[in-house]
Amino acid sequence: MKPNAIRTLCFAMLLVLGGVAYAEPAQFRALGNFSGNKKQVDGVERPFFEQLAQKTGIVTRITFNPMDLVNVKAPDALRIIRAGTFDLASVQIGMASRDDPFFEGLDLAGVATDMETLRKVVNAYRDEFDKRLQAKFNAKVMTLWPFGPQILFCKKPVAKLEDFKGLKVRTFTPSMATLMQYLGATPVTLQFSEVYQALHSGVADCGVTGPSAANQGKWPEAVSYLIPMAVNGSVQGHFMNLNTWKQFSPDQQKKLLAEFKVMEDKMWELAVEASQDAINCSTGKEPCKEHTKFNMTLNPVTPQELARMREAVSKAVLPQWAKTCNAVDPTCGVTWNATVGKLTGLRIE
Repeated sequence: MKPNAIRTLCFAMLLVLGGVAYAEPAQFRALGNFSGNKKQVDGVERPFFEQLAQKTGIVTRITFNPMDLVNVKAPDALRIIRAGTFDLASVQIGMASRDDPFFEGLDLAGVATDMETLRKVVNAYRDEFDKRLQAKFNAKVMTLWPFGPQILFCKKPVAKLEDFKGLKVRTFTPSMATLMQYLGATPVTLQFSEVYQALHSGVADCGVTGPSAANQGKWPEAVSYLIPMAVNGSVQGHFMNLNTWKQFSPDQQKKLLAEFKVMEDKMWELAVEASQDAINCSTGKEPCKEHTKFNMTLNPVTPQELARMREAVSKAVLPQWAKTCNAVDPTCGVTWNATVGKLTGLRIE
């Protein structure tokens, strides 16, 4: 066979192989957040996936379901993505950290006490987070966003962090528990659906959650004081199975990332706006547009308490997280220092 003919044949074979490599999946199964989070699910996720094929030119048939409607538990979402049961899932990072503590480095308790700082922290850690996710769970980061500032709701007045001593506080991540133990409180692990009754019955004296979730869950009926210092942001993510991701062409991948970025931005905006409205409503202030009005007392956060929180992070949260994470991967602390630590001025020794 002549050289030109051989080159032509080889090029044709590459085109065929390339076509196989980039064959779109016949069906794309997306797993959303819990259906009770209507602003995120019905307001953002559902319309996003309904319009995704049209906006990207992808012909794949896309199906979307909130995780609770298909009986998926939040702690299982990462494993389901790794197994390929779904092509994409909304994942709660705090829950995912039980499979790998490295992931919680994105949203450690007390590190970012406001949403502006949190977004910088998330962006600083994003690339390392994505590398880890791909290597250990065969998944790619498509979005990272918060539910909003996870603040404190208490039955008793809490004017300063020392006032948590002796109280039972509902937490839902390992570093939150570490923080509360350092402050002399007893962390209580409860599902969100269990907290309202726990606050009424005395099983818990305080609870950590987002302002909107607390308002919708009627926590202000059981507690009287709101402390608007963010313990963390309850960061979530949309992660895609890598095998699915690799079926899309580079051009399609570029378009997908652009659309998911639009969704991520909407989720950040929603976190800030809904949280402020919920704080206003829960404390009986105006403007109160979309939440139920209550009459809680708002305990302001002073610069002294922010400094005290930073001290607790340095002395308790970071050392405990580093100990746990370094036992799995000895580079955890070094990676965190080079990313989030460099940004915030905090350091794991």
